[in-house]
Amino acid sequence: MSTVVDRAASYRLARITTEVFAPAVFAAVLPMVIAVHATAPAVVAGLGWGALAVLFCSVVPYGIIWLGVRRGQLTDHHIGVRAQRRRPLLHGMASVLAGLVLLVLLGAPRPLVALVVAMFAVVAGVAAVNQVWKLSAHAAICAASVTALIYVLGPAAVPLLALIGLVGWSRVRLAAHSVSQVIAGTVLGPLVGAPAFILLA
Repeated sequence: MSTVVDRAASYRLARITTEVFAPAVFAAVLPMVIAVHATAPAVVAGLGWGALAVLFCSVVPYGIIWLGVRRGQLTDHHIGVRAQRRRPLLHGMASVLAGLVLLVLLGAPRPLVALVVAMFAVVAGVAAVNQVWKLSAHAAICAASVTALIYVLGPAAVPLLALIGLVGWSRVRLAAHSVSQVIAGTVLGPLVGAPAFILLA
């Protein structure tokens, strides 16, 4: 009986982790953190720049996904079926690119522009791999985001590395990905996103 309870509890934890640390959440939180940090002590200006980036990097892309779910074109908001991922990922890339152009034209803080470039690079990498293999977008975005936060915030952000393991475990526990797919995402995220962010920031 206790084994059944433990399995149910671990499944619930995995489900909560997957939702709380989903790519959409990182795409909404990270630009705000980077923008506020870049414009400090002008917090209001940072929030404004961050909100603009969030609109194109999170709200629009995931609004498209939710619309696809409501219309029955996608099975779920995590797009568990690999064959369904191509169009939403391309739409997401187009939205991020549009946001990037607008941020550059309006003179957004350099670290925020660098972050959006890195986000575009990671999504493009995930989209490319997903044409042939179901790499974990959760793992890729989480690992890339934690890497960016450590670069910006320093040692204080190092404990966030635990999130990478937790998110990876949740995807395997929910049978959404294999261990190799999670590892591949964890490697791809920083490998593609970090150079772009560091060089431009």
